[in-house]
Amino acid sequence: MIQVPRDDRSVIGQWWWTVDRWSLGAVLGIIAFGVMLTLAASPPAAERIGADSFVFAKRQFFFLPIALMLMLVISLASPRHIRRLALLVFCGSVLLLAATFVIGVEIKGARRWISVPGLSSLQPSEFVKPSLAVISAWLLAQSRAERRAPGYILSTLLVGGVLALLVMQPDLGMSVVVALVWAAQLFVVGLPIWVAAFGVIGGAAGLVGAYFSFHHVRSRFDRFLDPSSGDNYQVNTSLEAFMNGGPFGRGPGEGTVKAQLPDAHTDFIMAVAGEEFGLVVCLMILALFAFVTMRSMSRASKETSLFITLAATGLAVQFGLQAAINMASTIQLIPAKGMTLPFISYGGSSALAMAICLGMLLSLTREHAGLREAV
Repeated sequence: MIQVPRDDRSVIGQWWWTVDRWSLGAVLGIIAFGVMLTLAASPPAAERIGADSFVFAKRQFFFLPIALMLMLVISLASPRHIRRLALLVFCGSVLLLAATFVIGVEIKGARRWISVPGLSSLQPSEFVKPSLAVISAWLLAQSRAERRAPGYILSTLLVGGVLALLVMQPDLGMSVVVALVWAAQLFVVGLPIWVAAFGVIGGAAGLVGAYFSFHHVRSRFDRFLDPSSGDNYQVNTSLEAFMNGGPFGRGPGEGTVKAQLPDAHTDFIMAVAGEEFGLVVCLMILALFAFVTMRSMSRASKETSLFITLAATGLAVQFGLQAAINMASTIQLIPAKGMTLPFISYGGSSALAMAICLGMLLSLTREHAGLREAV
């Protein structure tokens, strides 16, 4: 048990008594489940490509301590420093996002990754999400505080530009997350009902356009609506794994789905959890994600600074939404979408980007954050 006196005025002392320790504990719990499931799911994936059984586990365990340290360091920062960090991350990640069209690695018809020697690959779009949420929050807050400030216009242009780059990759799943996070911030800041209606119509039109423009999107929707219309091997195998696991699972190491699913260590890692550890553990993981999301939004709603409220809301929605998309696609509640489960799925870019996201969120939701430094 960490013992820090309440009158400790050091940076660490003030951080300890102001940070949301319940959310921090839940995040550590998610990371612990991620370690367990990485060890369970990654060896068959490595063996299929002729590599050492624990090569993916070793890579993930290289990134997780760095991600944890990054999250804790960022959580020490003030709201002003969070905004500056977001600007730096956003500028760098947008440049890299544009660079994917020139030097990006094409995988399954999409250019989303940049090869980094010694570190596998980097997915710039993962870093765009949290930084864009913070910058958009600042622009919207400024526009509300200073009626003449063009915050709404600038925010719309930034989000629109990022969405254009994501669609060109193409990465429709990431585009949906960015759009919904921005929509949540617009809802919180308050907009006329006609603007909200226009946004809903525009979003629906975008989905219809994606259906007719991209073959892989049309194929996934068709297979979701009519499973007999195409190959649903991964989803069917995932559902079978949950049924085989039952309430308490078959036991660690006793699952077979990880040897059958190509993406068992990434997009379908919850299927491994369901088969080996059962429904109870899956519900525990779901509860941890829901707890962090809802508690962070609750704390954000009590802030007096509109910037902090909007930024924390956007980051919390992003965290919860990404987890929800991963879990829902695993059990066929939505069309299949390749999206990692934060801190649990294999992926260095995802782990580092989520560390930035949650570090910012923990910083912004510290007690009296608005009184410390609002802007």
